[in-house]
Amino acid sequence: MKSYKFEEFGAPLQRVEEPTPEPTGKQVLIRMASCGVCHSDIHIHDGYFDLGGGRKLPLDQTTKRPHTLGHEIVGEVVSTGPDVEGIEPGSKWLVYPWIGCGKCSLCVNGEEHLCPVGNVLGLSAPGGFSDHVMVPDSKYLVDYGNVPDAIACTYACSSLTAFSALKKAQRVTSEDPILIIGAGGVGQSAIALCTALYGVAPIVAEINEDRRADALKLGASEAVDPSDKASRKALLKSTGGGFATVIDFVGAPATAEFGMSVLRKGGKQIMVGLFGGSIEMPLATIPMRSITLSGSYVGSLEELKELAELGRAGKVPEITISTCSLDAADETLKALREGKITGRAVLQS
Repeated sequence: MKSYKFEEFGAPLQRVEEPTPEPTGKQVLIRMASCGVCHSDIHIHDGYFDLGGGRKLPLDQTTKRPHTLGHEIVGEVVSTGPDVEGIEPGSKWLVYPWIGCGKCSLCVNGEEHLCPVGNVLGLSAPGGFSDHVMVPDSKYLVDYGNVPDAIACTYACSSLTAFSALKKAQRVTSEDPILIIGAGGVGQSAIALCTALYGVAPIVAEINEDRRADALKLGASEAVDPSDKASRKALLKSTGGGFATVIDFVGAPATAEFGMSVLRKGGKQIMVGLFGGSIEMPLATIPMRSITLSGSYVGSLEELKELAELGRAGKVPEITISTCSLDAADETLKALREGKITGRAVLQS
């Protein structure tokens, strides 16, 4: 089995050859066909999430080294444990990676992605920057039909994250369009999915000119530069006082503050991006404006199944994909870190 691992946080990914494991119990061994490269992989590789003010959320207790990144995985079944039924070798599946302990109240209620002691593929368990991946239970395999592998793998994180955040929106009508902040990989998924879900094109705020152009191609009704002071005034005027729903797919201080500045009374701002940092907010304005500040973290297994069903029906527009060899894992991660990837990068074995 060939994998690309890092020995220490921040160190280059190194090729490692080791024996291919044999599945036991309910385990399923798959041969990786496509694996997306996500911004979360950068944070995991760094070993922390930035909480702002010099504070960090360390991952040294969660991510044991050497570690294999990659949580957006599509693969072909090689073999199964003796307790697996109905999964045939040679069949291909999308893998749900946000695996919990299976015992806490969150897991029991179908919210494994929020489990505080989970076993997430690519975070706390070996992921898809490898030619083989061990899935702990066949229930985490999702049918993606005839969707191309390189597109389907992104459903597991970027599309699922966008889908789950969009479902948390309120009052989406032609008079109340959603404002999407950020048109990177996850933002692009949200732009493409918004019209499919609600029949209403979103408005997009993005500082990069090329990404604004991509947003319009994906169906945004308008794409503005939030660093332009005139944009805020124009959006407040065109919406009659601000947006009912703002979704921030960047999660930086500047984007969070911009979103709050164009949120109407009674509005809801959904934070998704993990860029990091912090903002200062007068607490009295929250009840005075009756606003909601909400977080959205990936999505549930049931939401992934719902998303895959839309994909099989041809209702999930394709996003921009750049494919490369598994052997280019380290170079691809660096390119994503440097902002050189448009849309989503996908490794293929």
